[in-house]
Amino acid sequence: MMSGDELNPAAVPQPVEDVQGDGRWMSQHTRFVQECKDAEPDVLFVGDSMIQLMQQYDVWRDLFSPLHALNFGIGGDTTCNVLWRLQNGELENIRPKVVVLWVGTNNHTHTAEQVAGGILAIAQLLTSRLPKAKIIVLGLMPRGERPNPLREKNAAVNGYLRSSLPRLIQAQFLDVSGDFVHSDGTIVPQDMFDFLHLTPTGYRTIAKPLSDLLLQILEETPEERRASLV
Repeated sequence: MMSGDELNPAAVPQPVEDVQGDGRWMSQHTRFVQECKDAEPDVLFVGDSMIQLMQQYDVWRDLFSPLHALNFGIGGDTTCNVLWRLQNGELENIRPKVVVLWVGTNNHTHTAEQVAGGILAIAQLLTSRLPKAKIIVLGLMPRGERPNPLREKNAAVNGYLRSSLPRLIQAQFLDVSGDFVHSDGTIVPQDMFDFLHLTPTGYRTIAKPLSDLLLQILEETPEERRASLV
């Protein structure tokens, strides 16, 4: 299993190339860096569109915003892009108690093992920069209306994470993908409107286990936390 070594292209930090010419990606990153100067989040959400779109729906307002959460999601981001952002100012001045990481489904040029290694490299960066924080790594979701290679790849990434993440004491893996594939192998548009991104109903499904885990971590006293690390 690769971690963030130089051999893994999914663990090389890089910004998104501004192919469209309006500088939107860098503007979003700059806004996040600015938010770090003003906010004192207890929970930091970071990742791709799965994180970004969460903010558009009631689940964010109802369940996550009250926990003093910041949302640093950018649509289309890969593990490389998130690594770059976190190394370039998005962790400055903030000390969240929990980081929720959800990224990897956009790593189209990388193998499942490389993607898992890239996610692991981000988790390692987070634990070194935020030694007191807990890291929740969300498993990748199934995608496409019917069974397809990308679904198999995302499931394989989750398999690698399940076995390798426990080595990082601060990190834990949360698989929220279980309820989306029906017995006939299909995903329905009521859960994922484009068979990739979640609808409000889809977000409700994943928000419950995530919210329960966040509350559990945030309610732990320092004594309990010390005991659990022994």
